[in-house]
Amino acid sequence: MLNIDVVTIGEAMVLFEPHENGLIQYTESFKKRIGGAESNVAIGLSRLGHSVTWISRLGEDPLGQYIHNFIQGEGVNVKVVFDANNATGLLFKESGGFTQTNIYYFRKNSAASLLSPEDICESDIVNARFLHITGITPALSGSCLNAIIHAITLAKKNNVKVIFDPNIRTKLWNASTFIPVIKGILKMVDIFLPGEDELLMLFPDKEMDSIIAEILTFGVETIVVKKGAAGATYYTVNRQEDVSGYPNDNVVDPVGAGDGFAAGLLSGLLDGLTISESIDRGNRVGSMVTMVRGDCEGLPTRKQLNNFQKNTSDVFR
Repeated sequence: MLNIDVVTIGEAMVLFEPHENGLIQYTESFKKRIGGAESNVAIGLSRLGHSVTWISRLGEDPLGQYIHNFIQGEGVNVKVVFDANNATGLLFKESGGFTQTNIYYFRKNSAASLLSPEDICESDIVNARFLHITGITPALSGSCLNAIIHAITLAKKNNVKVIFDPNIRTKLWNASTFIPVIKGILKMVDIFLPGEDELLMLFPDKEMDSIIAEILTFGVETIVVKKGAAGATYYTVNRQEDVSGYPNDNVVDPVGAGDGFAAGLLSGLLDGLTISESIDRGNRVGSMVTMVRGDCEGLPTRKQLNNFQKNTSDVFR
């Protein structure tokens, strides 16, 4: 049976981005990439030398095959069901000319939105060290939510640590839906990776100190609050610590930085680093991701990460 460091579950889509910055309605040509929070984390971990399984569904179509081949080519153990009746999801990314990046999804009734508990076997999880999940997958459909709950249940049964990034997407669900669902999931996870804004969305009537205290009563071992370029702060029942970030002047694409952070954090924990040291690695990976256009293209290898840490020269000869 295959020993896996991390199992992750979620939708990957084909991402189309204009060749040049500008509005999509005036664009005539696009670059094809892949996008997906969980697949980004899987690729990031694989590049850092860890064994990862990514579970999903894809359309039995050329775009589904493209995603499968790309992720598998990154060294990830890909376990997908090819769906002959439902297509692979798409997204378009628009950037440049304005102050924010716009994402447009075409994923309703996609193959991945039909993920169900039957697609996840205990053998997929039993030998893993971590199960990584996000709040995106349970937002896609009731069957996806059931699949995630099933995966968490299997992880808890087999003493597999569960790490949860809420990754709240308001285009997928509203507060009246995501607040009870995410709080329910929180009661079953070990490590929680929210952003500051996400905590305020989940607990709109509370101050930050009260929010942290309440989440710790759920049984969460560690809360890591992401603060972008400023770094992150982690909380346990007995400890709180700020870990400085790695701000840079070369940000070209912020999308995927949070996934890079999760991959770096998990990598550190897998290597036996302390939580503070693991967060530091996550901060470094997240910063590196923003320097390269694309969701996963900037995820570093172990050698690239080490060179970034040394930062001795702008030119490698």
